[in-house]
Amino acid sequence: MMEPDAIRALLQAGLRDADVEVAGDGRHFQARIVSADFEGLPLLRRHRMVYDLLQSHIDSDVLHAISMRTLTPAQAAAEQG
Repeated sequence: MMEPDAIRALLQAGLRDADVEVAGDGRHFQARIVSADFEGLPLLRRHRMVYDLLQSHIDSDVLHAISMRTLTPAQAAAEQG
C-alpha cells in the first residue's frame, strides 16, 4: 500500500520542476502532474515517463492503478484562466 505523498515524492524527484497533486485510497490513485519535461511530447509519451518512474511499485502490485493528467506549465496556466 502506498501513500499519495510517496507517489508525489517519486514524481517530483524524477521530473523537472514538477508540480504534483495526488489523491487515492492506497492502491488506486489520481494524479495531476505539471512539468516542463512534458513540453513538446504527445500524451502517450508523457504517461510513459510517469509509468517508468513508478514501474517498480506497479510491478510489485504495491501500486495497483493510477490515472493521470499530464500538463506543461503553459497548459496548467491556461487552465487557471
